[in-house]
Amino acid sequence: MKQNQIQDTLRLRRVAIDTYKENVAYLNGDCEIYRAEGFQALSKIKVTINSNSILAVLNVVHDDTIVSPGELGLSEQAFEQLGEEEAVLVRVDHAEPPHSIDAVRRKIAGERLSAEDYIAITRDIAKHRYSKTEMAAFLVAAGENGLDRDEILYYTLAMADSGKRLNWGEPVVVDKHCIGGIPGNRTTMLLVPIVAAHGMLIPKTSSRAITSPAGTADTMEVLAEVNLSPDRLHTVVRKERGCLAWGGTAMLAPVDDILITVERPLGMDAMGQMVASILSKKLAAGVTHLIIDIPVGPSSKMRHMRQALKLRKLFEFVCDRINIQLEVVITDGRQPVGRGVGPLLEVRDVMQVLRNDPDAPQDLRQKSIRLAGRVLEFDPDVRGGHGYSIARDILDSGRALTKMQAIIDAQGARENSIPPAPLMHDVICKQDGVVTGIDNLQINRIARMAGAPMDKAAGIDLLKKLGDPVTVGEPLYTIHAEFRADYNFALNLARKDTGYTIGSTEELPATYVEF
Repeated sequence: MKQNQIQDTLRLRRVAIDTYKENVAYLNGDCEIYRAEGFQALSKIKVTINSNSILAVLNVVHDDTIVSPGELGLSEQAFEQLGEEEAVLVRVDHAEPPHSIDAVRRKIAGERLSAEDYIAITRDIAKHRYSKTEMAAFLVAAGENGLDRDEILYYTLAMADSGKRLNWGEPVVVDKHCIGGIPGNRTTMLLVPIVAAHGMLIPKTSSRAITSPAGTADTMEVLAEVNLSPDRLHTVVRKERGCLAWGGTAMLAPVDDILITVERPLGMDAMGQMVASILSKKLAAGVTHLIIDIPVGPSSKMRHMRQALKLRKLFEFVCDRINIQLEVVITDGRQPVGRGVGPLLEVRDVMQVLRNDPDAPQDLRQKSIRLAGRVLEFDPDVRGGHGYSIARDILDSGRALTKMQAIIDAQGARENSIPPAPLMHDVICKQDGVVTGIDNLQINRIARMAGAPMDKAAGIDLLKKLGDPVTVGEPLYTIHAEFRADYNFALNLARKDTGYTIGSTEELPATYVEF
């Protein structure tokens, strides 16, 4: 009996490959179990030891140095999830298809799903029962066929319940979120220290970039540790009244983080998915009062006011039912905010504003003060309309800078500063006139092609903004890159389209601002 058991098992081996939130297993093509059981590459398998098991996508290898015929290899993600030592004996079986995949098929067919369907889908994704192909099918179906407002609510609640839920035990826990799409726009890193310095609780958990050259977590990571455990996050927030952390390690709505790994390469950001993604994180973080920033402009996510108003109604519908007090602010999305696009360059802008440097980008400063002021007005002791002046005074006095440094130290300051990118190139204006358009999407593409956010010092430094006069040969912006290949890719993209339109003052696009 013991001999049969050994023949049915394989020795566990850790394969040092980061598969980024996907469990991957490796079997040798000459493995007897592989041949006998009819496993196929990219199929799902179940790996079991005693009563502990995980699901993983199978890769077949033909190199004994990776895994021998008597071994089962697990990627770093899968190995850590299984939580066993190397060389223990594990059993490998075919995995049952996730039961919720039927709901995905119905969504592909255009059907409306129930609350139970979304609970089942998110539960199966959280347990790694879905392959990335299956997750992509779900996301595309939800994006193309759309989610009605009840589905968005069900989806939000299901994702929020997929991980930890924080309870701060306070009546007012505030947050602010921008729907994204605008390069730079690092207002959160200024708003958090202003609000925390005032004394309000703001446990800011941010995502990493999906389609942009940097998310708040990517940028804050230049200064401090952002991968905080739930206990560490609690400690920081209780001490400093705020934080700037990544939501992934805090285990807040973890299904959302898994789905983002599929959304990122597909460049997807559908309206229903966006609302559910944002609000599930806020609900899980224990937020009670929230500001949503929706920029509107020709090359922002919301290109027309009617789109912004539709999105606002979706946010309001869901927040009303999950007991989050919401204010939606529609802001100027015609161009990037600040000068830097990419983590290190954005940090420079933020620190200039915090230090009240005369060279600080004034658009970033003003937008941050206005948003912070709206958040401060959630404080019952702050009279309506007084938030702006309070936020401005906190910034001007240096209290926001002091609070930011305290948050950095509490989270764990970076010991070594990141040097500037060694490769730089000025993109030159080819005609005289005025800057009448800056394509946010193209600026984002060029900055990402240059290596941002993976390479912290990569990105774009904007030298001209809307309405600025320009002459032939004058630089519009500077591309920064760490590596020659990225540098060349970014330059080639900029040569095809700089992202800038030059014309006359009369051609400047209209703006929609609700501040």
